[in-house]
Amino acid sequence: MKAFITKAAAAAIVVFARAVTAVRAIWPEEGLPTRPCVYFANHSSHGDFVLVWTVLPPRLRHQARPVAGAEYWLKSQLNRFIGRDVFNAVLIARERDQRTEDPVTQMAAAIDAGSSLILFPEGTRNQSDAPLLPFKSGIFHLAAARPDIELVPVWINNLNRVMPKGEIVPIPLICTVTFGSALRLAPDEAKDAFLERMQTALLALSPKPAGSGE
Repeated sequence: MKAFITKAAAAAIVVFARAVTAVRAIWPEEGLPTRPCVYFANHSSHGDFVLVWTVLPPRLRHQARPVAGAEYWLKSQLNRFIGRDVFNAVLIARERDQRTEDPVTQMAAAIDAGSSLILFPEGTRNQSDAPLLPFKSGIFHLAAARPDIELVPVWINNLNRVMPKGEIVPIPLICTVTFGSALRLAPDEAKDAFLERMQTALLALSPKPAGSGE
């Protein structure tokens, strides 16, 4: 019975997300990796991972696990059901003194078990005017722990306008989720160089300002 409810909830979330955002996925020419990978995206709304998860083809969606804050997704019975049962999220304790397991170890274990991850390297929602916040080092340490893993940049556009901060009712707008070509950690690549390369790849997928000539 619980499995049926979980499947029904997942289907309802996909239908709702598509209805509210009319989300459109833009794929790279070569398509998405068929093996477990890490989708890393910009982060401006609580609904970001839902949109990435929604647009993935069903076979890839079923193996994709968002990496999310344990404090938020365990704070109520409903949150716990959605986070753990529906999305099968990898729940990370944000406060170091509350951690019983290393976050990189948690993420690597999920990859080893055959899952892909949906990861937000900024670490928190970007409420600033900058297109991206500086990346945290977690994505580098994960890539170093699993150097063969493919890293797919994903730009989410418009969702912060669908769910503005402090609003409960979403505002229907068309959103796009743009997937880039897969990347990997280069041999002997330094952390700062790697993080800069990942940020550059992600920014390259963002919509160009009107009149930019691009």
